[in-house]
Amino acid sequence: MPAVPFATRLAVCLFASLSSATIDARPAFSEPDTLHGGGFASKKGTPIEGGDDLPILGTLCQVHTGELLVVDARSPDQDRFDALMADQATGSSHAIDPELLGLLRDLAKKHPLSWIEIVSGYRSPKYNEMLRKKGHHVSPHSQHSLGRACDFRIVPPGEDRGLDPRVLAQEIRSLGWRGGIGVYPSKDDWFVHADVGQARSWVN
Repeated sequence: MPAVPFATRLAVCLFASLSSATIDARPAFSEPDTLHGGGFASKKGTPIEGGDDLPILGTLCQVHTGELLVVDARSPDQDRFDALMADQATGSSHAIDPELLGLLRDLAKKHPLSWIEIVSGYRSPKYNEMLRKKGHHVSPHSQHSLGRACDFRIVPPGEDRGLDPRVLAQEIRSLGWRGGIGVYPSKDDWFVHADVGQARSWVN
């Protein structure tokens, strides 16, 4: 998919800082069938919500819907984050552990104006079991199905593919993250998994 020009990303952030209005548009990309359905986002033009004139830290992007949320010291709130992390197949939502939003906000502070692309948030037990039966390497008792995990990548301004997941995993651990961290550094699956379960690490 074509990369998002830095100027486009900057314009989105600047626009969001001036208004918290909702903009309606169609999703501008489709998702390839990869391990977790984590294709890269392309053109963005879907809903944007900003904070109260606070400095913008970054932008959350749900790669399956194209939805955007500005990240600042107070936004998004937990309810809005939970909605962004809804199950991609069923649309059902679940309370997401607030430590995950805190982690993403901390990473946004370290990588100003980056795009944090959400590859997988909440996965309903039904969807999780469907993935498992199709041969995807997902746990039958996934932290995703408990609202305790997030798969994501960070794409800094001016970059196309985003931070190397192996480097990002080290950075997450250096922040004091005590849960699980999984690294997915393949061509099709380029992201990091973080959960609030037991401390463990793996590379797919």
